[in-house]
Amino acid sequence: MAASHIGKFAAGDRVRVLKAYPQGHVRTPYYIRGHVGEVERACGAFPNPEELAYMRSGEPRVPLYRVRFRQKEVWPDYRGSPADVLEVEIYEHWLDPA
Repeated sequence: MAASHIGKFAAGDRVRVLKAYPQGHVRTPYYIRGHVGEVERACGAFPNPEELAYMRSGEPRVPLYRVRFRQKEVWPDYRGSPADVLEVEIYEHWLDPA
């Protein structure tokens, strides 16, 4: 069962994905950076995958959220229904309040 509130954000909160381009093992899709979405749910706290990629412990654990974005806002030329959404799981340290 997914937690509804595990960190800074809760279901329904509007968040902006950081628009950063660091080197290394980044776990946030490039195409979603800088976009605003809505937290659909908190998924739990997990070892930080960016740290795990460098053979470190991944601690402390980081909250993970499923964030919903309107497809038309991500891809302005999108020709599908205006109600279509894209959901991406994003770690808390990649999100700011919107």
